[in-house]
Amino acid sequence: MNSPEFFSEARRLGLKLNLSGEGSSPAHTLDNEALFQLPLLAMTILAISKAQSKPQLPEIGQLVGECLERTVAGFKGSSQDIGWSGNLRIRTIKALTFLESTGLVTIDEVTRRIAATELGKKVYNGAVEAESLLSYSMKTVELSYQYIRDEAKARGEVN
Repeated sequence: MNSPEFFSEARRLGLKLNLSGEGSSPAHTLDNEALFQLPLLAMTILAISKAQSKPQLPEIGQLVGECLERTVAGFKGSSQDIGWSGNLRIRTIKALTFLESTGLVTIDEVTRRIAATELGKKVYNGAVEAESLLSYSMKTVELSYQYIRDEAKARGEVN
């Protein structure tokens, strides 16, 4: 049975959901557990690697951690420094390996810079087109990455 058939049958049978409207609705936010999920890490890498300033391979774990730290409400202003999390770095490398093996990113052999391919950009842009928590979070990750780069440039640390 598909969706239209389901709703048609529900109307025919007079089925209704009785909702009180009382109580709180769960807030759907990205929590700390979501940080270590490979799809979120892969999308974060795509967001970072499609920027004008391409990240280098050795710094990707730290950058992903810093971007998520600035994006996820639970970590903003926190004393926890997830950029140094070993678990996050391991999972970031797994996500990067997936992205590279599927042709969504490339790693330049000489400069070791990570860049999103045209396919990677297409996948990323398709995911962030809709108005959703994911698209909002990824746009915030993009801004966070730009701010990180601007801050490093101001300190004279970025080429």
